[in-house]
Amino acid sequence: MDPSPWIVESGDGPLVAVALHDAHAVRAEVAELLALPAADRLREEDPHTGSWTAIAPNRWIALRSRFEVDLNRSRERAVYRKPEDAWGLQVWKRDLPEAVIERSLRQYDACYAELRRMLERVERAFGRFVVFDIHSYNHRREGPDAPPAPATGNPQVNVGTGTMDRARWAAVVDRFIADLSAVDFPGGPLDVRENIRFRGGHFARWVHEQFPRSGCVLAIEFKKFFMDEWSGAGDPVQIAAIGAALQATVPGVRATLERG
Repeated sequence: MDPSPWIVESGDGPLVAVALHDAHAVRAEVAELLALPAADRLREEDPHTGSWTAIAPNRWIALRSRFEVDLNRSRERAVYRKPEDAWGLQVWKRDLPEAVIERSLRQYDACYAELRRMLERVERAFGRFVVFDIHSYNHRREGPDAPPAPATGNPQVNVGTGTMDRARWAAVVDRFIADLSAVDFPGGPLDVRENIRFRGGHFARWVHEQFPRSGCVLAIEFKKFFMDEWSGAGDPVQIAAIGAALQATVPGVRATLERG
């Protein structure tokens, strides 16, 4: 039986955490068409981000791989068809049948409908809300034995704010960055910078368009310093420390949001 496409948890509070790319599973008909090995798929997915959504009372975690349907892209780009859609990777054994594409897009529509219901409920209850849109990114693309990408252009944490009205949400953004930067993190303070590698994806843009006065999305990309991006092996100490660091930002973000 194919796995459920998402986990949703609703709680009391104006904070939401979302992990759009945590999953590795694909439905059976998609698995039959994949040419890309599982290890190569995992390298482009965002393992462990789902566990970090525990910081918020409202959580939404995708349970299907971005190689089935990418929820952080626009609908017309959500199914990878050609290598240029997927970092040059040959994803499929042959061209995808239109029926398979259509079923993936129906899932995309259902996911966004569920996300809308969640955000509308939080908006009704609290007026305004903040979404922690949690991702991770690769920095060793040249190979497992090659030097990592330079730290100058690859912060440990990239906070994407390019899809929002920055002036409206400046206090929330600045408080989040300040509090995350101040965490006593193993090995020293986290390098947290804004809009260096990423400015926010389709999901953040969609929230800011659909909830222009009430919704603030912090598009958070953790460099994969907490794992070996080629083998997939994670460092439990670093993974737990990132969860704790995110949790440390919650009181300040909520207090700033509630002050208006």
